[in-house]
Amino acid sequence: MSDVVTGEAVVVEVRTAQIPSRAAALLIDMAVQLVTLFGASFVVGALVFTADEALVTMIYIALTVLVLVGYPVIFETLSRGRSLGKLALGLRVVSDDGSPERFRQALFRGLAGVLEFWTLSGAPALISSLISEKGKRLGDIFAGTIVISERGPRQYGPLLEMPPQLAAWAATLELSRLPEGVAATARQYLLRWHDLSPVVQHEMGARITAEMSAFVSPPPPPGVPPFAYLTAVLAERRRRDQIRLARQADARRHPAQQPSQAQGQGPHPYQPQPGPQAPGPHRPHWQTPAPQPYQQAPHQPQPQRAPGPMAPPAHRSPGPTPGGFVPPA
Repeated sequence: MSDVVTGEAVVVEVRTAQIPSRAAALLIDMAVQLVTLFGASFVVGALVFTADEALVTMIYIALTVLVLVGYPVIFETLSRGRSLGKLALGLRVVSDDGSPERFRQALFRGLAGVLEFWTLSGAPALISSLISEKGKRLGDIFAGTIVISERGPRQYGPLLEMPPQLAAWAATLELSRLPEGVAATARQYLLRWHDLSPVVQHEMGARITAEMSAFVSPPPPPGVPPFAYLTAVLAERRRRDQIRLARQADARRHPAQQPSQAQGQGPHPYQPQPGPQAPGPHRPHWQTPAPQPYQQAPHQPQPQRAPGPMAPPAHRSPGPTPGGFVPPA
């Protein structure tokens, strides 16, 4: 892993590509270049066999330069840093600030690649990658680029716990308009909260809170810090999703069960009920069941648990804020 400082002075952690994956991508690209070069040379040789020898030599030189230099430059410029080999291995070339690779940088890398790989058999690139902290070869140093891996293992963070002080407020939230992108941004911010500097914690938290407040109502109580607000919204959103999925799973397991009978609400109010049966020869009058009037059980509100202090995280124990809110673990 390596830190990249973006143009907004925000430190972003990226996964630098390892030497074996870069070597495998290079072999794929070189194989494609050699096949293309031999195929083009065979076609040119078949078409201009009667032309001047100097013209044929010039065409061969132009084809060689176009394949060896133009192939990586054209592919990496059009695909934002990905050649065929890098595409197969999940690699990408980006600038040192994390922005996409530009044409000038791709040209520097392509020209340096002719010297490093085709002339000196990759020895300078290997030595430079071993010495560099970010695994840069000479072309990356000259162009100001870095090769990153986009297929790193997915890491799942711990579940966000609802702050007890905001449980009652979170139950009244309107979350139907909350976009998935805003929720994902807030979750990434909370998972990396401890890795950010205090200034970045405050600035990013305020910005994400303002963006989320435009889609979530009602507003939080006064004095709630950004991380507590975001944690409460995401925890309530996850709780409602779990309830919805549980109801869908229960409906799939019992498709023939009527909703009124499943919830214990008795027969339909508009359905006529049969009267008492007259005693017959095989049913004495003392065994005839009398109709029982339907009585709905009185609603008993659930007792609310008194809010208690949130447990501190296992790996760190930052003190709670003045309002009693504990930072995310």
